Amino acid sequence: MERQVKTDKGIVEGVLRDECIVFKGIPYAKPPIGELRWKAPQEMDEWEGVYHADTFPSMCFQNLPKADDPYTGRFLKEFYSAQEYLPEMSEDCLYLNIWVPKEKSEELLSVAFWIHGGGFGGGFSSEIEFDGEEYCKKGVILVTINYRLNIYGFLAHPWLSEENEKGISGNYGILDQIAALKWVERNIEKFGGDKNNITVFGQSAGSMSTQILISSKLTENIPAKAIMQSGMTCADSLLYTPTMKEEEEIGEIFVRETGAKNLEELRKLSPERIKEARQRFDLECQKMGKGIVVVPCVDGYVLEKTVGEVWKTGKMKNIPYMCGVVTDELGSTKEEIEEKRTGRLMEECKRWCMKRSEADKPAYLYYFSHELPGDDWGAFHTGEVWYMFGTLHRCWRPMTEEDQKLSDEMVTYWTNFMKTGVPECKGTQEWKAYTKENRYIKEFH
Repeated sequence: MERQVKTDKGIVEGVLRDECIVFKGIPYAKPPIGELRWKAPQEMDEWEGVYHADTFPSMCFQNLPKADDPYTGRFLKEFYSAQEYLPEMSEDCLYLNIWVPKEKSEELLSVAFWIHGGGFGGGFSSEIEFDGEEYCKKGVILVTINYRLNIYGFLAHPWLSEENEKGISGNYGILDQIAALKWVERNIEKFGGDKNNITVFGQSAGSMSTQILISSKLTENIPAKAIMQSGMTCADSLLYTPTMKEEEEIGEIFVRETGAKNLEELRKLSPERIKEARQRFDLECQKMGKGIVVVPCVDGYVLEKTVGEVWKTGKMKNIPYMCGVVTDELGSTKEEIEEKRTGRLMEECKRWCMKRSEADKPAYLYYFSHELPGDDWGAFHTGEVWYMFGTLHRCWRPMTEEDQKLSDEMVTYWTNFMKTGVPECKGTQEWKAYTKENRYIKEFH
């Protein structure tokens, strides 16, 4: 594989590593700043010369986990304590990264398109636990993306809807994801990837995003497969997708806190002023008993119906699926956990797989119960990501041979699913699809 690749906008040059070439921070849309703040992503202009893709991009402005936070505080040590993996923050964040095997293949390779989690308010494309080297060893190209978050990615407001030709606002972060996906479809063959075999996958809010992408007409036939890890909605309302009007009402609360008298003033606010307004806005939401409210909405364009309604009618894309949960997301008692029958997320996964068993492409269900070494967190939310990306060597925990073996298996299952639509790993028990006749759950323990 050559380090220089000619994309539809210009030449990019990657960085050589042991098993792969990494292209860091390729722009897939214009910087969403100034007049482009709170607008759909705009296509890049062509550039002259060589774009040196040697630095991971800035993360979207966000609140990093704090040690005294009862929930997110534990993620500080786990994923945010290594300073070399923490980029700066900026509104100029619409970039993607690509890991390509160093040795050129005679055939086009499967492509994995990763969407990070973070409650639609945090996270970034180059977190310490994300890396594509192990996927490259298996003959799979990995793409990770940034997208706009929190107020920057999901603010809906009557002012914004009024100026929009479709009369909509919000969902900019999802439109970013779609723009990145379409960039990959247009360009990935130049990197040796198969544009007809792109697997969209993500964890937590990344999983919810994946469900939105396979429920939206805007992604057309691009996703060939999908993996949803710890985040989806069927009959339950785990993925809250409000109406655009509801999100506009939430947006009006935020705008009041900014003091802006019109859209022009709103767009001119500095990131510092926006951060201050967000802090006041968050307090107001807490007083009203509202949790995470700046989220994707049903705007009639990105989403014509809620993802739950799409599931109910079976109108999601007819492709192979994998989904699953970790112990942290199951019931609270030992008996419930051992039976693997309870927990809202597990029930939603079962509903998804059951609905897919009626189609010609069944779905595969997993349960990650492996207790990570080093503390008493057990199998916690996001813990499986170290394993399915094969990045245990970056983790602070005292990983063992047992951990490495489990990681090797999960990387193999994930990449084989990306290649063929069937999760396979030689020397292990067959992972059967979850159907009415055979309610099989693959356990990683």
